Amino acid sequence: MRRHALEIKDRHEIEAVMRRAEVCRVGLSENDAPYVVPMLFGYRDKYLYLHCANKGKKLDMMRQNSNVCFEMDIDYEIVRPAGHPCRWGAKYRSVIGFGRSFIVEGFQEKSAALNIIVQHYGGEWYDFSEKDLQKVCVVKIEIDSMTGKKAGC
Repeated sequence: MRRHALEIKDRHEIEAVMRRAEVCRVGLSENDAPYVVPMLFGYRDKYLYLHCANKGKKLDMMRQNSNVCFEMDIDYEIVRPAGHPCRWGAKYRSVIGFGRSFIVEGFQEKSAALNIIVQHYGGEWYDFSEKDLQKVCVVKIEIDSMTGKKAGC
């Protein structure tokens, strides 16, 4: 990170940003072409969990290249002090990370992963049926590294 004074080094503070974030932007790559998609997510024990349809561009890309990047942010606010626009900026806290994606298989693991996502958004544990689980795909991202950053906070 170029501006070390803005870095969040404490893992608990990084995870606090992740717990409050509502959207995780996932970066993928296919044939050297980038693709970023916003997704609902859950986080637990150094893993991100995402859900999506059983077919589609995201899954096709993850199957070709399991390397992913992710970003989430909170408390974003544009700051426009009087005077020259070059002094404008932003307040925020963010997390950027890298990892590898895997498709979650198996009833129990898939159900548990979906419940991590549900709980992230304030829901309670839900007993998913086999039919429920067949309708969706769950992706698990094993996080290799992540950094946090805060500005104006």
